[in-house]
Amino acid sequence: MSRRAEVGALCASDEGFGYLLPINPATPLRVNFALQPSPIVAMPSTRKALWQIHFCVLLWGFTAILGKLITLPALALVWWRMGLVTLALLLLPRVWRGLRTLPPRLLLAYAGIGVLVSLHWLTFYGAIKLANASVAVSCIALAPVFVAILEPRITGRAFVPRELWLGAAVVPGVALVVGGVPSGMLAGFAVGTLSALLVAVFGAFNKRLVDRADPLTVTCLELGAGMLFLSLLAPVLGGVGITSLPSQHDALLLLVLALVCTLLPFALSLVALRHLSAYSAQLAVNLEPVYAIVLAVVLLGEQRDLAPAFYLGVAIILLAVFVQPWLSGRHNAPVAELLATAEPKSAAE
Repeated sequence: MSRRAEVGALCASDEGFGYLLPINPATPLRVNFALQPSPIVAMPSTRKALWQIHFCVLLWGFTAILGKLITLPALALVWWRMGLVTLALLLLPRVWRGLRTLPPRLLLAYAGIGVLVSLHWLTFYGAIKLANASVAVSCIALAPVFVAILEPRITGRAFVPRELWLGAAVVPGVALVVGGVPSGMLAGFAVGTLSALLVAVFGAFNKRLVDRADPLTVTCLELGAGMLFLSLLAPVLGGVGITSLPSQHDALLLLVLALVCTLLPFALSLVALRHLSAYSAQLAVNLEPVYAIVLAVVLLGEQRDLAPAFYLGVAIILLAVFVQPWLSGRHNAPVAELLATAEPKSAAE
């Protein structure tokens, strides 16, 4: 008998590795050393996915903080963010394959949506520069209100009259937010509200085209088109920083913004959503403004610039956003493409 027969033959299967022991040559006994984790210590896939999606929401909330810390003007900041994410995605063969298979009409449609995405990001970071991160995020929390009003007209879905209650419910919250913001920041609030309107518009158009192409391909195309549009817009606005390299401080934060707070949570969320119900995913992404405002208080001390009425108004707006799924009777899973492009991830539902 050979040495190999004495110790058995190593084999592999989907369950793991093992040895075929030659106790009886006709019916060898397979002793399995499974690679699967023990059910006692393994984390259930749903619980793991919840941790993953909340980690993604935390990173998304951090984008507003980085918008305040980066010293570049809003247009330059958005231009670099879009460019870095696009370049990173173009390194993936999957994206090139997807771009080659897109019909011209669909390619133009996604490019047009990319223009709206660039304007949404431009107004969002413009609101941060004109006011602060907390004000910009509170405006973005208004996006579900615009979605409830505009999405039925753009996507053709039936309008749910109960969703009008959402618009009515946020009115006192908006009034308190405006009353709690210093007069010098009101321009930022107005620009932030425009950003929320833009995300409702391009989010609805994206939902009309859902499942037409790979999410990574769509994201690359939209952000690339948005960057090209901003390149054309920059001379009209005097260049505003895109013609010169950012400082070392800004360059590092831009890399964190593009790779850690955009691409990483996007990729991780695509994995997590496979194991979550629409309700669980919806609840998690609605927490983004909460995370962002808490981070702004802890890291930037923005509570010193805002009156208590501001936070009471934000609480009312967020309460309305959380109640909206029960009023409308809809629990939609987030649209993958919007998780990379919409600042309020609630617009991705």
